[in-house]
Amino acid sequence: MLALAVLGACGSASVHAAISYDEGLSGDLSGSGLAPTSISLSLGSNQVLGDTGRNVNGAVDRDYLTFVVPTGTALKSLWVLPGTTSGGARGLAFLALEEGPQVTLPTSPASAAGLLGWEHYGPDDIGEDILDNMGVSGAGATGFVPPLPEGTYSVWIQELSTGTFPYAFDFELKAVPEAKNGVLLGGMLAGLIAFRRWKRA
Repeated sequence: MLALAVLGACGSASVHAAISYDEGLSGDLSGSGLAPTSISLSLGSNQVLGDTGRNVNGAVDRDYLTFVVPTGTALKSLWVLPGTTSGGARGLAFLALEEGPQVTLPTSPASAAGLLGWEHYGPDDIGEDILDNMGVSGAGATGFVPPLPEGTYSVWIQELSTGTFPYAFDFELKAVPEAKNGVLLGGMLAGLIAFRRWKRA
């Protein structure tokens, strides 16, 4: 149901959308940072749909996932999609990113040391790319400059408000040129410039 709402709200952009994981279809994402659910990403759109929140007994439904940015690609952006909600105060919903196949930070951390970055999110962010913001978030996080290069990364999604709050994110992968192609192009440009200078002389 959420998947259809997200695809419908994205309009023409949804033609190229690909759902990498939908909790409504594939079951709850892992609740353990040390054993996150592995998902596959491909070039272009990779949507992750789910929900998080706190039940009336105080237990928090934390969602953890891990993915590989393949060789020759980079994580270009992280879009907040229609259907994303949060419970009141903006500071209660967040998404955190750690390099490697696990999220090793405790669930009640004293700091964000060990994370690459994190960001509070909510409905106000729908249609926004939050990857830049995650790269500069503080509290001890390492920080990064997008796009994120090839490698393994893990994500922690959490909402501390009581209730169930859907989210929808799009992890967008782009192709990156191979280094040898860049060197070849650079050599060709240098040769062209030298030829033009020689011709003018």
